[in-house]
Amino acid sequence: MELHDVWFVLIAVLWTGYFFLEGFDFGVGVLTKLLARNRAEKRVLINTIGPVWDGNEVWLLTAGGATFAAFPEWYATLFSGFYLPLLVILVCLIVRGVAFEYRVKRPEERWQRNWETAIFWTSLIPAFLWGVAFGNIVHGVKIDRDMEYVGSVWDLLNPYALLGGLVTLTLFTFHGTVFTALKTVGEIRERARTLALRVGLVTAVLSLAFLLWTQLDRGDGKSLVALVVAVAALVVALMANQAGREGWSFALSGVTIVAAVAMLFLTLFPNVMPSTLDADWSLTVTNASSSPYTLKIMTWLAVVATPVVLLYQGWTYWVFRKRIGTQHIAEAAH
Repeated sequence: MELHDVWFVLIAVLWTGYFFLEGFDFGVGVLTKLLARNRAEKRVLINTIGPVWDGNEVWLLTAGGATFAAFPEWYATLFSGFYLPLLVILVCLIVRGVAFEYRVKRPEERWQRNWETAIFWTSLIPAFLWGVAFGNIVHGVKIDRDMEYVGSVWDLLNPYALLGGLVTLTLFTFHGTVFTALKTVGEIRERARTLALRVGLVTAVLSLAFLLWTQLDRGDGKSLVALVVAVAALVVALMANQAGREGWSFALSGVTIVAAVAMLFLTLFPNVMPSTLDADWSLTVTNASSSPYTLKIMTWLAVVATPVVLLYQGWTYWVFRKRIGTQHIAEAAH
């Protein structure tokens, strides 16, 4: 296996880790409007992800940086062609981080309510737009012979990509709902399990439609296996949720995300951005990659740094592993 193939796999792993981890905290952000009934319950939801949300976003920075270094042509075409949706995602992530930190800086109800509204929208919008972006990457976009995107922003809003956006939105919301059931106690835990069933059924229908479309469009035997794993894991996650096994339900919803993202990258390889104008103009792991020397240096850095990052983040989740409820929320506003 060539180094550019190795780095394609590593970037796929980084994006998978990002969607697995950031997926549930996007979902929890959406639940601040769908599940919480009062201020105390909103604070419970936000506190479940408070210690980890910023660490989850590190996976995005790493995935973007790895793409820039390993496949500069892919990075350039992607970020120039998808400039507007990626800018919206970036603004949302900035506002979201500010909202988490500033929400408790003042005790006024209006102040806190406005920041909580910001958390909801800046969780929902990126959850949808990431699906739109990856739907276009897999389905293909208008790329000319100079490796430049020549379409418009409206070309990105095609039915396949919009369906992908709905899948990531509902899947992340389901992932966040079972995470909430796993991390909370009391009435909010029971309502989270009930909502998980409803959201999960919608997610199952949309995901099956999207993954079947992907399989029929570009799939092979390997992607078909990933499709079966994704759908089966989602179904069993719903069953585990109904049985009150929140840990299994969360793990299996994560397997669904991992298998679905793996399927997208399996159908994409060896392309990194297919061209709908001419297949010969597609960006591939070969024509979009950096030099072998650059990839070699990156590989050694990854071997040294990755275990340290994984150990530290794993330790963070272990420290904040306990369940919380409204009884753990102080009555003071800040």
